[in-house]
Amino acid sequence: MHGAGRDRRAGGRSKTARGFGAQLRGHAIESKSPAIPIPIAHPTFYGNGPGVTHLDTDLIERTKGFLDPEEGQALHDLAREASSRGPCLEIGSYCGKSSLFLGAGCRAKGGVLFSIDHHRGNEEQQPGEAYCDPDLIDARTGRIDTFKTFRQTLEAAGLEDTVVPIVSPSRVVARAWATPLSLVFIDGGHTFEAAFTDYNAWAGHIMPGGYLLIHDIFFDPAEGGQAPRHIYELACRSGLFEDRGLVQTLAVLQRRIGGHLPADLPL
Repeated sequence: MHGAGRDRRAGGRSKTARGFGAQLRGHAIESKSPAIPIPIAHPTFYGNGPGVTHLDTDLIERTKGFLDPEEGQALHDLAREASSRGPCLEIGSYCGKSSLFLGAGCRAKGGVLFSIDHHRGNEEQQPGEAYCDPDLIDARTGRIDTFKTFRQTLEAAGLEDTVVPIVSPSRVVARAWATPLSLVFIDGGHTFEAAFTDYNAWAGHIMPGGYLLIHDIFFDPAEGGQAPRHIYELACRSGLFEDRGLVQTLAVLQRRIGGHLPADLPL
Protein backbone atom coordinates (compact mmCIF):
# COMPACT_ATOMS: atom_id res chain seq x y z
CA MET A 1 0.00 0.00 0.00
CA HIS A 2 2.80 2.34 -0.89
CA GLY A 3 2.46 5.89 -2.03
CA ALA A 4 0.74 8.15 0.48
CA GLY A 5 2.57 11.40 0.98
CA ARG A 6 4.18 12.13 -2.37
CA ASP A 7 4.34 10.89 -5.93
CA ARG A 8 7.65 9.08 -6.38
CA ARG A 9 6.92 8.60 -10.07
CA ALA A 10 7.38 12.33 -10.48
CA GLY A 11 10.62 12.18 -8.54
CA GLY A 12 9.40 13.76 -5.32
CA ARG A 13 11.75 15.72 -3.12
CA SER A 14 14.92 13.90 -2.32
CA LYS A 15 16.27 13.93 1.20
CA THR A 16 19.91 13.44 2.06
CA ALA A 17 20.55 10.07 3.68
CA ARG A 18 21.47 10.40 7.32
CA GLY A 19 23.09 7.96 9.74
CA PHE A 20 22.54 4.50 8.26
CA GLY A 21 22.61 5.91 4.74
CA ALA A 22 26.35 6.46 5.00
CA GLN A 23 26.82 2.72 5.37
CA LEU A 24 25.13 2.08 2.07
CA ARG A 25 27.80 4.14 0.39
CA GLY A 26 30.44 1.81 1.80
CA HIS A 27 31.13 3.46 5.17
CA ALA A 28 30.48 1.97 8.57
CA ILE A 29 28.01 3.90 10.69
CA GLU A 30 28.63 5.08 14.21
CA SER A 31 26.55 3.18 16.74
CA LYS A 32 25.62 4.33 20.24
CA SER A 33 25.37 0.68 21.28
CA PRO A 34 28.39 -1.15 19.81
CA ALA A 35 27.26 -4.52 21.19
CA ILE A 36 24.19 -4.51 18.93
CA PRO A 37 25.07 -6.12 15.57
CA ILE A 38 25.06 -3.79 12.57
CA PRO A 39 25.10 -5.20 9.03
CA ILE A 40 28.37 -4.81 7.13
CA ALA A 41 27.93 -3.06 3.80
CA HIS A 42 28.54 -5.28 0.79
CA PRO A 43 28.86 -4.37 -2.90
CA THR A 44 26.02 -2.44 -4.46
CA PHE A 45 22.77 -4.26 -5.20
CA TYR A 46 23.16 -3.61 -8.91
CA GLY A 47 26.84 -4.45 -9.17
CA ASN A 48 29.02 -7.53 -9.35
CA GLY A 49 31.05 -9.40 -6.80
CA PRO A 50 30.64 -11.75 -3.83
CA GLY A 51 27.53 -11.28 -1.76
CA VAL A 52 25.60 -9.42 -4.43
CA THR A 53 22.02 -10.48 -5.08
CA HIS A 54 21.22 -10.12 -8.78
CA LEU A 55 17.80 -8.80 -9.69
CA ASP A 56 16.46 -7.57 -13.00
CA THR A 57 16.67 -3.77 -12.81
CA ASP A 58 14.14 -3.51 -15.63
CA LEU A 59 11.69 -5.43 -13.46
CA ILE A 60 12.28 -3.03 -10.58
CA GLU A 61 11.70 -0.05 -12.83
CA ARG A 62 8.47 -1.32 -14.34
CA THR A 63 6.98 -2.56 -11.06
CA LYS A 64 4.41 -0.07 -9.81
CA GLY A 65 5.27 1.50 -6.47
CA PHE A 66 6.73 4.45 -4.63
CA LEU A 67 10.21 3.59 -3.40
CA ASP A 68 13.44 5.52 -3.80
CA PRO A 69 16.32 3.32 -5.11
CA GLU A 70 18.45 4.13 -2.08
CA GLU A 71 15.60 3.09 0.19
CA GLY A 72 15.31 -0.14 -1.79
CA GLN A 73 19.01 -0.76 -1.32
CA ALA A 74 18.62 -0.30 2.43
CA LEU A 75 15.69 -2.73 2.55
CA HIS A 76 17.72 -5.32 0.67
CA ASP A 77 20.82 -4.95 2.83
CA LEU A 78 18.94 -5.08 6.12
CA ALA A 79 16.81 -8.06 5.07
CA ARG A 80 19.93 -9.87 3.91
CA GLU A 81 21.56 -9.37 7.30
CA ALA A 82 18.49 -9.95 9.44
CA SER A 83 17.00 -12.99 7.71
CA SER A 84 19.77 -15.28 8.93
CA ARG A 85 18.33 -14.79 12.45
CA GLY A 86 14.62 -15.19 11.69
CA PRO A 87 11.82 -14.37 9.25
CA CYS A 88 11.15 -10.86 7.96
CA LEU A 89 7.74 -9.24 7.51
CA GLU A 90 6.41 -6.31 5.52
CA ILE A 91 3.09 -4.51 5.92
CA GLY A 92 1.94 -2.98 2.66
CA SER A 93 3.32 -4.67 -0.45
CA TYR A 94 1.11 -2.99 -3.09
CA CYS A 95 2.40 -4.36 -6.44
CA GLY A 96 5.63 -5.76 -5.01
CA LYS A 97 8.37 -3.16 -5.49
CA SER A 98 9.53 -3.32 -1.86
CA SER A 99 9.03 -7.11 -1.91
CA LEU A 100 11.61 -7.36 -4.70
CA PHE A 101 14.29 -5.78 -2.51
CA LEU A 102 13.32 -7.42 0.77
CA GLY A 103 12.69 -10.79 -0.88
CA ALA A 104 16.03 -10.79 -2.71
CA GLY A 105 17.80 -10.01 0.56
CA CYS A 106 16.01 -12.88 2.32
CA ARG A 107 16.64 -15.28 -0.56
CA ALA A 108 20.38 -14.62 -0.37
CA LYS A 109 20.43 -16.15 3.13
CA GLY A 110 17.75 -18.78 2.63
CA GLY A 111 15.26 -16.71 4.63
CA VAL A 112 11.54 -16.02 4.34
CA LEU A 113 9.57 -12.79 3.90
CA PHE A 114 5.94 -12.66 4.99
CA SER A 115 4.14 -9.97 3.02
CA ILE A 116 0.86 -8.65 4.47
CA ASP A 117 -1.54 -6.56 2.41
CA HIS A 118 -5.31 -6.64 1.91
CA HIS A 119 -4.54 -5.56 -1.68
CA ARG A 120 -7.43 -3.10 -1.77
CA GLY A 121 -5.14 -0.05 -1.79
CA ASN A 122 -4.73 2.58 0.88
CA GLU A 123 -6.93 5.62 1.39
CA GLU A 124 -5.14 7.65 -1.32
CA GLN A 125 -5.31 4.91 -3.95
CA GLN A 126 -9.08 4.54 -4.15
CA PRO A 127 -11.01 5.44 -7.34
CA GLY A 128 -11.18 9.21 -7.67
CA GLU A 129 -8.26 9.83 -5.29
CA ALA A 130 -4.89 11.34 -6.21
CA TYR A 131 -2.88 8.09 -6.30
CA CYS A 132 -5.47 5.84 -7.94
CA ASP A 133 -4.09 3.74 -10.81
CA PRO A 134 -6.97 2.83 -13.17
CA ASP A 135 -5.08 -0.27 -14.31
CA LEU A 136 -5.52 -1.74 -10.83
CA ILE A 137 -9.29 -1.39 -10.66
CA ASP A 138 -11.13 -4.72 -10.87
CA ALA A 139 -13.63 -4.37 -13.75
CA ARG A 140 -16.10 -6.69 -12.06
CA THR A 141 -16.16 -5.11 -8.59
CA GLY A 142 -15.01 -1.58 -9.35
CA ARG A 143 -12.55 -1.87 -6.45
CA ILE A 144 -8.77 -1.70 -6.32
CA ASP A 145 -7.19 -5.15 -6.45
CA THR A 146 -3.39 -5.34 -6.57
CA PHE A 147 -2.98 -9.02 -5.68
CA LYS A 148 -2.81 -10.36 -9.24
CA THR A 149 -0.13 -7.82 -10.14
CA PHE A 150 1.74 -8.61 -6.92
CA ARG A 151 1.83 -12.33 -7.72
CA GLN A 152 3.03 -11.61 -11.24
CA THR A 153 5.88 -9.56 -9.77
CA LEU A 154 6.95 -12.42 -7.50
CA GLU A 155 6.79 -14.90 -10.37
CA ALA A 156 8.87 -12.68 -12.65
CA ALA A 157 11.52 -12.30 -9.94
CA GLY A 158 11.61 -15.97 -9.01
CA LEU A 159 10.62 -15.14 -5.43
CA GLU A 160 7.61 -17.40 -5.00
CA ASP A 161 9.64 -19.76 -2.76
CA THR A 162 10.82 -16.86 -0.60
CA VAL A 163 7.92 -14.42 -0.25
CA VAL A 164 4.76 -15.65 1.48
CA PRO A 165 1.74 -13.44 0.63
CA ILE A 166 -0.86 -12.93 3.37
CA VAL A 167 -3.99 -11.26 2.01
CA SER A 168 -5.51 -9.63 5.07
CA PRO A 169 -5.48 -6.46 7.16
CA SER A 170 -2.36 -6.61 9.35
CA ARG A 171 -4.34 -6.30 12.59
CA VAL A 172 -6.20 -9.55 11.80
CA VAL A 173 -2.98 -11.48 11.16
CA ALA A 174 -1.43 -10.07 14.34
CA ARG A 175 -4.14 -11.64 16.51
CA ALA A 176 -2.71 -15.11 15.96
CA TRP A 177 0.96 -14.27 15.30
CA ALA A 178 3.51 -15.84 17.66
CA THR A 179 6.80 -16.06 15.73
CA PRO A 180 9.61 -13.59 16.62
CA LEU A 181 10.65 -11.49 13.62
CA SER A 182 14.09 -10.24 12.64
CA LEU A 183 12.69 -7.31 10.63
CA VAL A 184 9.36 -5.52 10.30
CA PHE A 185 8.81 -2.97 7.51
CA ILE A 186 5.75 -0.74 7.98
CA ASP A 187 4.40 0.90 4.83
CA GLY A 188 0.66 0.28 5.07
CA GLY A 189 -2.16 2.75 5.53
CA HIS A 190 -1.03 6.31 6.21
CA THR A 191 -3.87 7.54 8.40
CA PHE A 192 -2.94 7.97 12.05
CA GLU A 193 -5.26 5.11 12.99
CA ALA A 194 -3.84 2.71 10.39
CA ALA A 195 -0.19 3.54 11.09
CA PHE A 196 -0.61 3.29 14.86
CA THR A 197 -2.48 -0.01 14.51
CA ASP A 198 0.36 -1.49 12.45
CA TYR A 199 2.99 -0.28 14.91
CA ASN A 200 1.07 -1.37 17.99
CA ALA A 201 0.30 -4.80 16.54
CA TRP A 202 3.79 -5.68 15.28
CA ALA A 203 6.55 -3.80 17.13
CA GLY A 204 6.37 -6.25 20.01
CA HIS A 205 7.11 -9.20 17.71
CA ILE A 206 10.57 -7.89 16.76
CA MET A 207 13.34 -9.91 18.37
CA PRO A 208 16.24 -8.24 20.24
CA GLY A 209 18.66 -6.93 17.63
CA GLY A 210 15.92 -6.99 14.98
CA TYR A 211 14.89 -4.04 12.83
CA LEU A 212 11.83 -1.82 12.68
CA LEU A 213 11.67 0.08 9.37
CA ILE A 214 9.09 2.81 8.79
CA HIS A 215 8.56 4.36 5.37
CA ASP A 216 7.54 7.92 4.39
CA ILE A 217 8.98 9.94 7.27
CA PHE A 218 8.48 13.66 6.59
CA PHE A 219 9.46 16.25 9.18
CA ASP A 220 7.83 19.02 7.17
CA PRO A 221 4.04 18.51 6.91
CA ALA A 222 4.12 20.31 3.58
CA GLU A 223 6.13 17.41 2.12
CA GLY A 224 3.93 14.55 3.27
CA GLY A 225 1.58 13.00 5.82
CA GLN A 226 2.62 12.86 9.46
CA ALA A 227 1.27 9.47 10.57
CA PRO A 228 4.51 7.55 9.81
CA ARG A 229 6.50 10.23 11.64
CA HIS A 230 4.16 9.85 14.60
CA ILE A 231 4.83 6.13 15.02
CA TYR A 232 8.55 6.67 14.39
CA GLU A 233 8.63 9.09 17.30
CA LEU A 234 6.57 6.70 19.43
CA ALA A 235 9.15 3.99 18.77
CA CYS A 236 12.01 6.33 19.66
CA ARG A 237 10.32 7.33 22.94
CA SER A 238 9.42 3.76 23.87
CA GLY A 239 12.93 2.90 25.02
CA LEU A 240 12.71 -0.38 23.09
CA PHE A 241 14.52 0.80 19.96
CA GLU A 242 17.78 2.47 19.02
CA ASP A 243 17.38 5.06 16.26
CA ARG A 244 19.81 4.21 13.47
CA GLY A 245 18.93 7.19 11.28
CA LEU A 246 17.17 7.78 7.97
CA VAL A 247 17.75 6.70 4.39
CA GLN A 248 15.78 9.23 2.39
CA THR A 249 12.34 8.83 4.05
CA LEU A 250 13.03 5.36 5.48
CA ALA A 251 13.55 5.27 9.26
CA VAL A 252 15.80 2.50 10.56
CA LEU A 253 15.41 1.46 14.19
CA GLN A 254 16.91 -1.53 15.98
CA ARG A 255 15.41 -3.40 18.93
CA ARG A 256 17.63 -3.01 21.97
CA ILE A 257 19.22 -6.09 23.45
CA GLY A 258 18.58 -6.62 27.17
CA GLY A 259 21.19 -4.93 29.33
CA HIS A 260 21.96 -2.08 26.92
CA LEU A 261 20.80 1.27 28.24
CA PRO A 262 19.65 4.19 26.08
CA ALA A 263 22.40 6.74 25.43
CA ASP A 264 20.14 9.57 26.66
CA LEU A 265 19.19 7.90 29.95
CA PRO A 266 19.54 10.47 32.80
CA LEU A 267 22.37 9.67 35.18
